[in-house]
Amino acid sequence: MEISKDAVVKAIGQPEGEDMTLINRLARRELAPEEVYTFAVRLCDNDIDRDFERFDDGALDALAELFPGVSGVFDHQWSARGQTARIYRAEVVSDPGVVTSDGRPYIFLKGWAYMMRTAENADLIAEIDGGIKREVSVGCAVDSVICSICGEPLENCPHEKGQEYDGQVCVGVLTGAADAYEWSFVAVPAQRKAGVVKSAGRHLEDEARLGRKYLKSLRREMVRLAGIAEPGADHALLERVAARLDEEELLELVKLYRGKTEKLLTGRPQLSYAEDGTEPEMADGAYLI
Repeated sequence: MEISKDAVVKAIGQPEGEDMTLINRLARRELAPEEVYTFAVRLCDNDIDRDFERFDDGALDALAELFPGVSGVFDHQWSARGQTARIYRAEVVSDPGVVTSDGRPYIFLKGWAYMMRTAENADLIAEIDGGIKREVSVGCAVDSVICSICGEPLENCPHEKGQEYDGQVCVGVLTGAADAYEWSFVAVPAQRKAGVVKSAGRHLEDEARLGRKYLKSLRREMVRLAGIAEPGADHALLERVAARLDEEELLELVKLYRGKTEKLLTGRPQLSYAEDGTEPEMADGAYLI
C-alpha cells in the first residue's frame, strides 16, 4: 500500500497566528505557542475504500463542519485517558491532477490537530515526527448508503457491494454525514490513503450488514421464483417490487411462488385413470386405441 507522508499525518510543530486563535477557542485557558504541538491529518476522502464504499462530496463538506473540536484516540477505543489530540480546523481540499479509482476528481478532508507538549506526550510527538504514527481512521455517522448502480438505498436494492453489473462495480455511496465521533491512530485503515471506519459500533454494523445480506438473498429468491412461475413478467419490475417489500412479505411470496414452481416443474401425468374403473378422461383421448 503506497501512502505519501502528506496523505495521512504531517508534523507541523509550533503553531502561529490564526492557528493559535482557533486552538485557544477550544482551550480552557490561554495557551502559548510553545506549549502546543500541531500536525495535519488526511481524515478521509471520496475514493472507493476496501469495503467498496465511498463518501460523496456533500458528506465530506458536512464532516468539515463537524470535526473541529473532536478528539483523537487509539484504535477507536473510547477512553478519556486515550484522548491525545484534538482537531481545531478542517476543510475539504483537492489534489490537482489526481483522480479516484473510478475516474472522479479526487478530494479529501484535511484536519489540523493539536496536543500539549507534556512529558506524557513526548513519545507520541517523537513517533509522529519519525513517521511511525501515520495511519488514521475516523468514526462518524451518515444518513444513508446509496447504491451506485441504481441510486436506491443499498439495504433495499438487489445489488451487492463489490459485485460487477454490466461492467460497473457496485459501491455504497455514503451520504448525509450526521455526526463525527472521533478520529484514531490505527495500524490498518479501511481507506487506502487515509483509512476510514464509518461507525465506531463495528459489532452493530456487522449485524446490520448480515441482516441486509439476508434480505437481499430473500429478494433474489423471490425474483427467481416469480420469474419461473410467471414467465411473462418483466424481470426489472420484479426487482423493483422486491426492493420495497419487508421480510414478512418476501417470505410469503417466496412460499407462494415456490409452490407454483414446484407444480410447474413436477408436471402432470400424461395418463390419468380413475380408481373406480370409470372411463378415461377426455384429456387422455389421444392415447385411446
